[in-house]
Amino acid sequence: MFRTSDNRPAPRKNKKPYTFRKFMTDVHLWLGLASGIILFLVCFSGTMLVFQKEIEGLFAGDISVTPQDKPFSISELKESLSDKGNITAITIPETEKQPFEFRIKTSPEDRRGTSFLVDPYTAEIIEPGESPLDDFFSSMFRLHRWLLMDSSIGRPIVGIATIIFLFLSVTGIIIWFPKKWKWKAFKPGLKIKFSAKWKRINHDLHNTLGFYSCIFLVIMILTGLCWSFEWYREAGSKVLGTQVFGGRGGPQLQSQIPAAELLNPDEVYAISNTELNYSGSTRISFPQDENGIFQIRKYSSNNWSPVTSDQLLLDRDGTVLQKELFGEKPLNVQIASLIKPIHTGEVFGIISKIVYFLACLIATSLPITGTLIWINKMKKKTGK
Repeated sequence: MFRTSDNRPAPRKNKKPYTFRKFMTDVHLWLGLASGIILFLVCFSGTMLVFQKEIEGLFAGDISVTPQDKPFSISELKESLSDKGNITAITIPETEKQPFEFRIKTSPEDRRGTSFLVDPYTAEIIEPGESPLDDFFSSMFRLHRWLLMDSSIGRPIVGIATIIFLFLSVTGIIIWFPKKWKWKAFKPGLKIKFSAKWKRINHDLHNTLGFYSCIFLVIMILTGLCWSFEWYREAGSKVLGTQVFGGRGGPQLQSQIPAAELLNPDEVYAISNTELNYSGSTRISFPQDENGIFQIRKYSSNNWSPVTSDQLLLDRDGTVLQKELFGEKPLNVQIASLIKPIHTGEVFGIISKIVYFLACLIATSLPITGTLIWINKMKKKTGK
């Protein structure tokens, strides 16, 4: 112990007070270290999934048809596929150069149905080439949702890690703000100094990129938790004032004419074009029991979002039971129905996908750059 000239112990320096900012830094650090590997895997797989459809489309090749004088009717096409199983739905594309898509339950185990692409001019089934990336994207999906584990185990783990990510985002923003609220103090946090040493560059990559991507990451987190916890979905439904994922069970209306013969698909399509008079692709879901009704969704090619649709419910004789235009729904109902495309980045098409891809890429790097910052600080303390 150091002593003064009169042999008294030298006074100790006063320790710095443990401030709220220091507390936020510690929370950010230890939560990040505890969840880093899981968050890296979830964010990495999410990055890979953003452009899944576009990448698979490139490898599958161009799937188109050659228009001819007279196409087969929808009823004739449906009849030609009757031996494949129970036809549950058909999607009629907007353009004449695209095939029709039939959804068919080929067996009792095929709950969601198998997709069959059909040339409307020849009634031939188009077999899309198998993509070498099918297994890869399937693995990425299971990694993103369940860490390649059983869903009952992986889902809550991912959910807890996602909640931690929310705390990391909030504490990260608090730490990002400088102590003095002056422009000169804010400037370093808004840019990356590539001319500096690698430790400073790594710090800027974590600090600056984390700031720019934070709002998009928080949106992904808040929507992603809807798949992890039922209590969160219920809470979200109360906040929004409408049921999240409420339409998954299909329409609740039943046919008022159970004994009537089914309207043929061509007449159903004609009614849908009359009621929803604009260009776009149409999906018709067929009744599956004696009380079932027709459910039609139409996606406008001129809409602000490629994933929004208008809905039409028809009785078995073609009577309009319900007509829902997406643009006329209350805002809270619109948000609830767009939870999935808001989470995946599909809500605004290619533009939002690019933004989400960059945000996910940054999120994947944050556990790495954050760990390097911690290691550098530990080395500095050890050196002292």
